[in-house]
Amino acid sequence: MSAARAFALQTLTEWGCADRHDDVRLCVSELATNALLHGVPPGREFCLTVVTDGSMVRVEVRDSGDGRPEVAEGRVDDCGGRGLRLVTALADDFGVTAHNPGKTVWSVFKTAAARIEEPCDGSI
Repeated sequence: MSAARAFALQTLTEWGCADRHDDVRLCVSELATNALLHGVPPGREFCLTVVTDGSMVRVEVRDSGDGRPEVAEGRVDDCGGRGLRLVTALADDFGVTAHNPGKTVWSVFKTAAARIEEPCDGSI
């Protein structure tokens, strides 16, 4: 997950998006972890994409696994299962887009205007 977090931070820094670093990095970590634990069949990988139009940052994690992630309620003493709750609390929007095969889990963050002249994207 450190490579995904580092990629997101480097991309935001290059774009001049400085106001949501912590929120984006945490959500990248949660979405990438979920893809590895629940979405990626053995022998396959996931794709992280970060996109901006200067007023928002969109993080997308695509995997080829089945199923649709859902926000779990969880109990206070649970050791896990809070990742998507964190994402929905920190992001301005969140969703899942189905593909055949797989899905893209995404989150959107409104940002202060960045120094972007046209929409940009980065992927790893």
